[in-house]
Amino acid sequence: MVYRVAGLGAWHTFTDTFGEVYAAIDTEQFSVCFSRWVADLANLTEGEVIAIDGKCLRRSIDKASKKAAIHMVSAWAQHNNLVLAQVKVDDKSNEINTIPKLLSRLDIAGAVITIDAMGCQKKIAEQIKQQGGDYVFSLKGNQGNLHDDVKTFFTSSLSAKVSSVSYEGEHGRIETRSIRATADIAWLQERHDWKSLQSIIAVTATRETDNKVTIQIF
Repeated sequence: MVYRVAGLGAWHTFTDTFGEVYAAIDTEQFSVCFSRWVADLANLTEGEVIAIDGKCLRRSIDKASKKAAIHMVSAWAQHNNLVLAQVKVDDKSNEINTIPKLLSRLDIAGAVITIDAMGCQKKIAEQIKQQGGDYVFSLKGNQGNLHDDVKTFFTSSLSAKVSSVSYEGEHGRIETRSIRATADIAWLQERHDWKSLQSIIAVTATRETDNKVTIQIF
């Protein structure tokens, strides 16, 4: 059944009306207001972990209009199980340019921000510290010699000792994770000028399944 309303100068379906309303909304302002509303709902505690991550929205590609899929960067508060904010990645941009915009909408004082290797950038780290937060970044080859130096340290005789071990097992699989961390990194700060860097961490995951053992360090 299709309902219709009069008084619009012509007959409109509710679908038409809602479409016109949605089209008139300032999406940027709406996103800011939504982030503020969600922030009021969330009760962020000291040390709260906020994960920043980018995802491509399923079925968002529009081949007929030749539009690429929509890519969003979100902030997820782990303690609250709540998305604090989202920002769409511009078509001609990437996550590196979108993350600072997302962070600026959040109150991250006292929180720990986690981001994958894409966001491992000095400017992003500085912004997090300026807003009163701390960070844990994944490190890969996109930071050039920084990754090589950290890898060399953790594979050398100078490597930090294991500080904690955790176990996980299900469906015939056993995974052991050992963590090594050190704050003695003056040498690393000097070489790479990461002034806000406080420590480096290595997690070694050993997976045993069907008489096969694999080891991954990250």
